[in-house]
Amino acid sequence: MADTTEARGKRGKWNATRLPDLTGRTAVVTGANSGIGLAAARALAGAGAHVVLAVRDLARGGAAAARVAGSTEVRRLDLADLDSVREFAAGWDRPLDLLINNAGVMMVPEQRTKQGFELQFGTNHLGHFALTTLLLPRITDRVVTVASGAHRMGDQMIHFENVNLRGNYSPTRAYAQSKLANLLFTLELQRRLTEAGSAVRALAAHPGWAATNLQSRTANPFTRLVMGAGNRFIAQDAEAGALPTLYAATQNLPGASYVGPDGPAELRGAPTLVGRSAAASDPAAARRLWTLSEELTGVEWPLPATVR
Repeated sequence: MADTTEARGKRGKWNATRLPDLTGRTAVVTGANSGIGLAAARALAGAGAHVVLAVRDLARGGAAAARVAGSTEVRRLDLADLDSVREFAAGWDRPLDLLINNAGVMMVPEQRTKQGFELQFGTNHLGHFALTTLLLPRITDRVVTVASGAHRMGDQMIHFENVNLRGNYSPTRAYAQSKLANLLFTLELQRRLTEAGSAVRALAAHPGWAATNLQSRTANPFTRLVMGAGNRFIAQDAEAGALPTLYAATQNLPGASYVGPDGPAELRGAPTLVGRSAAASDPAAARRLWTLSEELTGVEWPLPATVR
C-alpha cells in the first residue's frame, strides 16, 4: 500500500499541511496536468499561491486546473519546442516568485524535439534551461528543478561530444544523462546567481519512487511491467512524491540544495536533504554544460556579474 501524505503527517514528519502561507505569491509549475506536478500545484494553490499550470495540452491542463482548489491559470508550454518556450517567456510580464521545473519524459524510445535534440535531454534539460534563463529577470525567490536518483544510472556522464546519443542511444542512458544535467544545471545556476549578487536560489528535488503515469511510457515492455509492479507495491503516491519539491520550494534551504525522501534508498519517505553523485557535483562539468546549453538553445545568461 502506498505511503500517503496523511499517514506521514500522523507520524509527525513534514508534509503539505506545514506549507507556509503563500497568499500573494505566484508559482509556475511545468507539466502540472498530472502526477507530482498536479499534486504540487494543488498544494501550492491550497496554501494561497496563484499557480500557473504550464502544459503542452491546454485541454488537459484545463481539466487538471478544474481539480485544483484555489487561484490558477493555464498556459501552453511545450518544452520539446524552443519556439514554444520563447513564446511562453515572452508572454510573462510580471514578477514570478517560484518556478518549478517539473515536466519530463522518462526512458522513451529514441525521438527528437522540434529542433532535433534527443527528446529526453531536449525536454528535461534544454527546455527547462531555456525557460529558466529567459524568465530569470522576473524570478524573485527560487527555481526548483525536479531531478531523479536515476542520475546515478547509466554512464554517469554528460556526453558532451554527442549529447544526442546518436549511435549510442538507450532509453536508460538518455534519461540518466538528462537527470544528471538537471543537477549540474542547478549547481551552475546557483553559482551564477551568487556571482550576480542575486537573492534568488536554485534547488533540486527528486520524488523517490512515486506512482504516476510517467512509468507507463517507457520503451521496454518488461521495464513497464516491472515499474507497474513497483508502482503497486513499493511506490508512494503522487502527493507524497511532490513533498520534496514543495519542501525545496518553501523551506529556508541553502542554494544548490538537493531534497529527496528520507527512507531506504530514497525511494519513499518524508523530505530531507540528500546527497548526489560525484558526477553531479562537478563544477567544471556544470560550467561546460551551461556553455553547451547556451550554444544549443541560443539563450544566454541575462544577469550581470557583480562579484568576481
